[in-house]
Amino acid sequence: MKVITGLARGKRLKMPKGMAIRPTASQVKESVFNIIQFRIPGSRVLDLFAGTGQMGIEALSRGASAAVFVDASATAAGLVRENLKHTGLAGGSVVLSEAEAYLARGERFDLIFLDPPYAAGHMNKIIKKIQQFDILRENGIMICESPAGHAMPVPAPPYAMLREYRYGKVKITTYTRNGQG
Repeated sequence: MKVITGLARGKRLKMPKGMAIRPTASQVKESVFNIIQFRIPGSRVLDLFAGTGQMGIEALSRGASAAVFVDASATAAGLVRENLKHTGLAGGSVVLSEAEAYLARGERFDLIFLDPPYAAGHMNKIIKKIQQFDILRENGIMICESPAGHAMPVPAPPYAMLREYRYGKVKITTYTRNGQG
């Protein structure tokens, strides 16, 4: 697993031992960044359920101004810190916290990467919390990775589902926050 492009292009990221963390596949990651490439420069990014931190690190490498990496696992948070240090990217901060507790802080973001453990069933609940705390900035994008068969929620305005993309057993769903509401 390595950074695709930008300031840290080609740098290999450390992976966890075992399967406690499920990193996004390279093909899926590359497709996601092709979808959002023009929204990255200068953006403020939230990598929720960060795992290795690869999504937020890729965004920083491509010009995001800041990225917050949140994970409830001390092992994952340590791994993200190591990967940030290894890539030499500035603007990254790591927060050891449960997702819901962090969202309640109300910090706002331009891009949100949401990739919770599939089996835990967090996805729909976390999307509702993101809407409740209204942390996605106007015209921001939320990128959610889920199993291909998972029914994603239709959000209440001003949030809206943009599109779903399928990559084998994985589905990427994009949401935005419109200016009204």
